[in-house]
Amino acid sequence: MEEKMFTPGGMDRLQATSDRENIPYPRGDGKVKLVNSEWLDRHLSDANLRVVDVQPNIHDYIQEHIPGAVYLTEGVLRVSNRGFPGSYSPNACIQESFRRAGIEADSPVVVYTGKGAFSGAGDGLGQTMMAYTLAKYGHNTVYILDGGIDAWKSEGRELSQDYPAIEPSSFTVEVRDDYPIGYEEFVRIKDNDDVVLLDARPAKVYEGKGAWRKAGHIPGAINLPWRSLMDEANPARLKSNDELDMILEEHGVDRSKTVICSCGTGREATNEFVLLKWLYLYPNVRLHEGAFTEWVTHPDNPVVEGPEPRGASVEAAPAR
Repeated sequence: MEEKMFTPGGMDRLQATSDRENIPYPRGDGKVKLVNSEWLDRHLSDANLRVVDVQPNIHDYIQEHIPGAVYLTEGVLRVSNRGFPGSYSPNACIQESFRRAGIEADSPVVVYTGKGAFSGAGDGLGQTMMAYTLAKYGHNTVYILDGGIDAWKSEGRELSQDYPAIEPSSFTVEVRDDYPIGYEEFVRIKDNDDVVLLDARPAKVYEGKGAWRKAGHIPGAINLPWRSLMDEANPARLKSNDELDMILEEHGVDRSKTVICSCGTGREATNEFVLLKWLYLYPNVRLHEGAFTEWVTHPDNPVVEGPEPRGASVEAAPAR
């Protein structure tokens, strides 16, 4: 049977597993996987497991967190660089942050976020942002808690206000440069026939109601709002595989092409990068870290307003 008759993950994905209950998901040696609350509850006492709380506000963590979790805000991951607001922190800063959290590159780490019980904030993206960054800077076994702390709480599992005694680690940054795509390469390949460019922002922002100096989106970018991939009630929980298959097919996200995940600042796109690269095993996925913010810093770069990538409809690639 030809591979095009299978779901967007292709035969590799089906051979790994199409069963989200087969945790960690998927099988194989990928750097990032999904786990659920039941799995984490069983493994909380594992000596080499580190649980990282990425809730949006330190007071959320103080009020409640999963037992043994150490707080690590995603705010340490990016700082301004010569005025540009969305650059990753220097390697030494990221390395020290991971060391202080007791993270070892070869020991599993579970990351989670949620709707902050104190702040009421939280969009669910903190855990994909942290997972991507951990993997990019050298971690080898990152687990995302599907549904985050809200799924944990909904199942009546234990919460804590204790702070774990964490010894600093010896984590050493080793940057995986093949994950992001730099500006010059992005400009050179984004319009190639063998490239799919995704914009993960909400539709109204993609169409022209954003905060940027220019309204709209990068020409050719297909709008795949990251939130459409997530459970309606819980933005930290992915929809079912069947639903995800259909969404990817409808948007023409062809696994035989290079897929570039972009958005506004490079954060929303981590959701789709994680899904495609590590859960669906797409062979060529890149993250446009500079995203639309970088694109519009170049005054000659064009933008497109409205719902279509270039003013024409996009045909869906066959996926089943």
